[in-house]
Amino acid sequence: MKTFIIALLAVVGIAVAACAQQKQTMNQKQSDRKILVAYFSATGTTAKVAKQLAAATSADLYEIQPEQPYTSADLDWNNKKSRSSVEMDNQAARPALKGTKENIADYDLIFLGYPIWWDLAPRVINTFIEAHSLKGKVVVPFATSGSSSISNSVSVLKKTYPEIRWQSGKLCNRISEQSLREWAEKF
Repeated sequence: MKTFIIALLAVVGIAVAACAQQKQTMNQKQSDRKILVAYFSATGTTAKVAKQLAAATSADLYEIQPEQPYTSADLDWNNKKSRSSVEMDNQAARPALKGTKENIADYDLIFLGYPIWWDLAPRVINTFIEAHSLKGKVVVPFATSGSSSISNSVSVLKKTYPEIRWQSGKLCNRISEQSLREWAEKF
């Protein structure tokens, strides 16, 4: 019996050591890479997720800001003449940015966040992508939405910008920080 307990303790010890090594390797992988969480948020919902994601991954945080902020009237999707409706109706629309992210070449991994508008990424996301050299970069989209999935927006982004190394996107409406961390560790 004593031999069995010693053997059992040895197996448990080995398992604990293996888990600790795996966690250390994962942490090392994260610390070896420079990560950016870039996001656009018109109402604060996507900003909240972006901040959680940046904290969970020890990433730098960058807010994509349009030169002209959106008002609640601009966001009225029921009004076909609202700014967001007009932009989303025009595939070539590229709202001007307030600024650009310096040293984007320094980042190995970019999480790109946005709300879903008309089943797509807002046009300001296209402006951000086109204003920065993301060719060959690993970009992981994440989004928030009241009713849409992320799949069509990611599909359109992949088709529009095939030179970017797009990864699977995630809709992050109601996601715990732990789940967000576990998802982010896959990249």
